[in-house]
Amino acid sequence: MPYHIVPVAVSLFRISALALLTATATALRAQPGLPAPPARAELIITNARIYTADDAHPLAEAIAVSGGRLQFVGSMVEALALKGPATRLIDAGGRTIIPGMTDAHAHLYGLGVTLRQVDLTGTRSYDEVIARVVAKAATLPRGTPVLGRGWDQNDWSDTRLPVNTALSAATPDHPVVLERVDGHAVLANAVAIAKAGITADTKDPQGGRVLRDAKGAPTGVFVDNAQQLMAAAERGGEVMNPREVLRSAVREANRWGLTGVHEMGVSPEIVGTYEASGAAGELTLRTYVMMAGDSASVAWAFARGPRSALFDGRLWVRGIKLYGDGALGSRGAALLDPYADDAQNSGLLVMQPAYIQGISERALRTGWQVATHAIGDRANRIALDAYAAALKAVPTADHRFRIEHAQIIHHDDIGRFAALGVIPSMQASHQTSDMYWAGNRLGTERLRGAYAWRSLLATGVIIPNGSDFPVEMVNPLISFHAAIVRQDANDFPVGGWYPEQKMTRDEALRSMTIWPARAAFQDTLLGSLTAGKYADFVLLDQDIMRVAPELVMQTHVLQTWVGGVKVYELTAR
Repeated sequence: MPYHIVPVAVSLFRISALALLTATATALRAQPGLPAPPARAELIITNARIYTADDAHPLAEAIAVSGGRLQFVGSMVEALALKGPATRLIDAGGRTIIPGMTDAHAHLYGLGVTLRQVDLTGTRSYDEVIARVVAKAATLPRGTPVLGRGWDQNDWSDTRLPVNTALSAATPDHPVVLERVDGHAVLANAVAIAKAGITADTKDPQGGRVLRDAKGAPTGVFVDNAQQLMAAAERGGEVMNPREVLRSAVREANRWGLTGVHEMGVSPEIVGTYEASGAAGELTLRTYVMMAGDSASVAWAFARGPRSALFDGRLWVRGIKLYGDGALGSRGAALLDPYADDAQNSGLLVMQPAYIQGISERALRTGWQVATHAIGDRANRIALDAYAAALKAVPTADHRFRIEHAQIIHHDDIGRFAALGVIPSMQASHQTSDMYWAGNRLGTERLRGAYAWRSLLATGVIIPNGSDFPVEMVNPLISFHAAIVRQDANDFPVGGWYPEQKMTRDEALRSMTIWPARAAFQDTLLGSLTAGKYADFVLLDQDIMRVAPELVMQTHVLQTWVGGVKVYELTAR
């Protein structure tokens, strides 16, 4: 009967059509060259204003993360297309996301040590320094060394380098060794000097200076290489677990929105601590480690060879940190002409030019990066000359050699950075710390080449930014603020200090994200919010790219993410 036949025919047709469609879809998926369906994201964050530091897509509103990497960066609609049953969704509430910030010049392990010592940062007088030391000494057994860091005589009413008479009288039962804020001088009491065996007959080491009285007796301050004379006095102090020292420093860095740090100049033993922490999964920070430049550490480095992206991109050991001179605050920076406030002094050379050139040549042959500390104009010229000679002997493209600080540059040398492919790695916060007294050291004319970010950027170089912590505070937004206004946290001076040298906000953001990555051979893996790179990012409570400059320092880090894992969250205020 027809009315029985038609339904059966239709049913058979539907079954056949469904089978055909299924077979066709299967065949299409099997065809080579056709894209597989995208994997579902593990995490999607929407409703954000995202500054990517990526030229191709500078702004976005959503990101998707999978396997510790950025799967997608762009619109909310597109990101949500990657949502699956197990995807975690976060609404950012219109807040700002930036790439994870990297401090391009810091002393991470040193920060961990400093967190356990007497904190002398911000002391406004020598008496305050002594009071803090006495309080710490009261908690320690007699004879135990008291160690501290952070004093700066430029912040006191008497800006002369101190003598130890008052400190020695207040601490007769303990050796005391206190590091200056820049790490280029120490103040030691009489007990420490006696323990180290230092007398009026002790000679100044090459690249160092012992401050003395009229009879030649040490007065307590040891500058640059002379600090090594006090090593014996520091023995017997608090025993610290190296892994815990590093853990505490990493936690502190994450708290301020740092997802990466360039660790400047460590020993093989500290590298071992980094490796142990990386193997244990404790490095919630991408650490680019530079070996100390002493002959033993350099020999160890050359024998072992550079290594990159260990422990899922948590550790690189591929740089060597050399020293051209000391610091401006302790008058150890090497100048072409004498100090304006010390006509008999032109600073110190911590390492000799031939040594810098020799290490640079060996590094070029073996794949190591070299970074040389140079603050004074003479030290910067020496470093540039050494690099030029090394590159002539070992021509190398894309070497990415660096000069750390590059604070005072003769105008004849500013263009040489770009000409040689050398990266000036600078710390914007140093300018705002030094501006009150730098003119006393240098005079007006040399200030035109001091902290000269715009002059350098105009030649085509990049400037990776940092803090040099614990010399400065860890907070990277201090350097961001200093870069765009050249003012301190109290917005002084009005209009900025030599304001023609300011960075734009875009440059300042890059100086803390993609430029440090470039300076560390990491720019294919991190530094911008680009699909395929590590999912390292920071959630802020204010838009630092648009708020009034005076509000930048009031910005809080709400969350810090490394590899798609939240490693810090601000507790409710």
